[in-house]
Amino acid sequence: MLRRSFYIWSCYNRVMVNYWRERPKPYQPGQAETYKLSRSKIDLFVQCPRCFWLDTRLKISRPKGPPFTLNSAVDHLLKQEFDGHRADGSQHPLLETYGVDAKPVAHAKLNVWRQNFKGVEALHEPTNLLITGAIDDLWQNKAGEYIVVDYKSTSKFGKIEELGNETWHDAYRRQMEIYQWLLRQNGLKVSNTGYWVYCNADKDKEAFDGKLEFELTLLSYKGSDKWVEPTLAKIKKTLEGDVPKEATDCEHCTYAKSRTQLTLDALRK
Repeated sequence: MLRRSFYIWSCYNRVMVNYWRERPKPYQPGQAETYKLSRSKIDLFVQCPRCFWLDTRLKISRPKGPPFTLNSAVDHLLKQEFDGHRADGSQHPLLETYGVDAKPVAHAKLNVWRQNFKGVEALHEPTNLLITGAIDDLWQNKAGEYIVVDYKSTSKFGKIEELGNETWHDAYRRQMEIYQWLLRQNGLKVSNTGYWVYCNADKDKEAFDGKLEFELTLLSYKGSDKWVEPTLAKIKKTLEGDVPKEATDCEHCTYAKSRTQLTLDALRK
């Protein structure tokens, strides 16, 4: 148990060191140098252009939450499990259960494409933005199409049948579509249908007994990456312009505005 805890903490430590080492410099309007933009930053722009501008132009980032080290451990173990089937060319039992005619594929660049702060890269020449995103897994069907696979972990009562309409579920869908776009930019024939391997920790147990038991569900999603390039054009325009107005539905902007107003009111007194 101590060894596993130390491993998880070591992984988080390496991620944070690489984060500060690889973090792009602030964008300078009119710069000729290619600007690296991660998948998560694209999603930040979709959520709130103002938060995106503050992050990329001034490096004023949203407060970060605690690291999801349990999720990282599940991801690591799933990769090991699917890699075992990748090595011997067999089909994972989960794919057999759901009747998915595909297998984990042994692509030469998969290890690079899985790395945080590296991942799949594609230069969008119209904007000179280098788009990046780290995938969890890659399968291939008999038609030769590559399939984007993402691992998700949670703990909810009942069986997970489909994604809901929560904000983070929309982010999951955009994440899948950006990965599909990135792989297509790298010359791969990519299926519109991607999958989430959803791991749901069972809460309906009489005792913990030092272990969590997960139910694995395979959720399919037919994506469309047609929104990606128009969004990149909007991002470039935002990077070159002045700070956007605060978004009325952004909790971070609302908090910042309220706190600033309360501070000013207190100083006036």
